[in-house]
Amino acid sequence: MTRKGYQPKPSVLETIFNLKYDGQAITPQAASQWLNGKMIPRLEKLKTLAIVLNIDLSELVPPNKLQKLQAAELRRIGTPEELRWENIATQQDKALFSHFLDLPEPQRNVVREVIMALYKQHCE
Repeated sequence: MTRKGYQPKPSVLETIFNLKYDGQAITPQAASQWLNGKMIPRLEKLKTLAIVLNIDLSELVPPNKLQKLQAAELRRIGTPEELRWENIATQQDKALFSHFLDLPEPQRNVVREVIMALYKQHCE
């Protein structure tokens, strides 16, 4: 928050977050728990927080924790088992994606652009 010009205070986090988030507003207590690392918000709130702070989601949580949060979100919303990418991806795909998540953001953007260009050329 400090790097983005905000004071790392619960009241500040509460205000800037609630201005952008469409769901139920957070309390100063929740903001305090986030700031002190006592609680990690759900994935949808982390995504909003990343947007508010104009940072990548990986700057808020490490990739392994992000994967766990994504899996928990899938369980929570009840995505059909057959639609989960983990069930259709090969081990090689999973390893490749893990390497992708370890890349710095600028390199991930390049990979995304290459994939989208290939997709447009071969799948549309």
